Amino acid sequence: MSKCYVLDTNVLLHSPNSIFAFSEHTVVIPEVVIEELDRFKKENSERGAHSRQVSRLIDHFRLTGNLLEGVKLNESGGILRLEANHLHTVMPPYWDKEKGDNRILQVCKGLTESGHIAILVSRDTNMRVKAAILEIAAEDFRNDKVAVIEQQYTGRQTVYASSEMIDGFYSDDCYHIRPENLMAYDEQAGLLTPAVFITNQFLVIKSTDNDKHTALGRFDGQKIVHLRYRSRNPFGVNPRNVGQIFLQECLMMSAKEAPLVIIKGPAGTAKTFFSLAVGLHNIMECRPKDYHHLLICRPHYMLDEGLGYLPGTESEKLEPYMRSIKDNLFTLMSGQNLTEDKEVAQVEDTVNMMFEKRIIQAEALAYQRGRSLNKYWVIFDEMQNSTPRQAKAVLTRSGYGTKTILLGDPAQIDNPLLDSQSNGLSYASEKMIGSALCFQVTMLPEECERSPLAAEAAMRL
Repeated sequence: MSKCYVLDTNVLLHSPNSIFAFSEHTVVIPEVVIEELDRFKKENSERGAHSRQVSRLIDHFRLTGNLLEGVKLNESGGILRLEANHLHTVMPPYWDKEKGDNRILQVCKGLTESGHIAILVSRDTNMRVKAAILEIAAEDFRNDKVAVIEQQYTGRQTVYASSEMIDGFYSDDCYHIRPENLMAYDEQAGLLTPAVFITNQFLVIKSTDNDKHTALGRFDGQKIVHLRYRSRNPFGVNPRNVGQIFLQECLMMSAKEAPLVIIKGPAGTAKTFFSLAVGLHNIMECRPKDYHHLLICRPHYMLDEGLGYLPGTESEKLEPYMRSIKDNLFTLMSGQNLTEDKEVAQVEDTVNMMFEKRIIQAEALAYQRGRSLNKYWVIFDEMQNSTPRQAKAVLTRSGYGTKTILLGDPAQIDNPLLDSQSNGLSYASEKMIGSALCFQVTMLPEECERSPLAAEAAMRL
């Protein structure tokens, strides 16, 4: 039986194409939703753009038939219908009838009482709770949501092999392990089962008879290969744990081999630090240079939309949001042993000079639309605060010879409109799983190297 999916305003503002996400079923847009969309159409923001796009879509379907009776939405039998009835449907007397949310719920209740299977689709938790009070089925719009944070792809896996196989892997750099020779531990069954691999997945290979006998490798899509860069120290930095070894491996690979790197993990796991170190190594120490520019962008949900209204130059506007970057650069340039004020001042001057001479460029995420970046080392930091649309926009900016790095912690989101499942970083990570062009690493809390306190906080909080 066909279902009627009643769309809340927030669903359409979040994803205008949500209209097409319900296959053969009927999509109902209450009249009050049109009124609410009209309030946002003049906004110079992503929300305003989405409001205008929805209006254009509905106007397009208006020309194909009577929207109140329903118009054909797709070839699967889907119908789009505006709903202006059910004004006399009885609602709890203490509910405000003029409130938009209550009017949408009134439509849902009216459709249910008319014999339809009505389902409210809303991203508003409280709206779905109120629907439950009226015994109306309600769902979150999950078309662009990924798995919960604990189930998201990590880019790494622990597998098991015989000691002889590990010894052979260590003894010869040309020796490869066939994937069918490795096993993974099934926690539910409590036994070893054949392992399943994803292209570019990093592996911790443990011996079946000696848990301390291990090797590190990567599945290249056909076989398990050695890590080529684990012994390198770009810009004087050495990896301190397994996660950083994996991180360094995919960063050191050329833009042709690994044009996209996605690194997730808690604070203090050196995501930004290593990305800057390898970037500076490539730009300042390698000859010939593979990259002409080092560009850093950080999203900020308030800054991105209102940057032009802030006083000062672009660099002055971005200065407060680049302090963490400068802190990392200071550590890279100085190490941990500076004691004299004069030495500290010299390093600070060097860091500022790198920005003044545009060795390192800092730009707002919103300014990347329309660009084509060739031979750039690009770091998009704090991408957990970006939307899926922004993540798509920045990934499609990459030109020839550009290395794009997305960094962030899905567990630390500042944007109140996003969560660990709907942010741009998690979205890009999920959509790029298995791509030969993408490498992913999720750092673990125990791999925090900032300080003992930071490590403890990453584990406990």
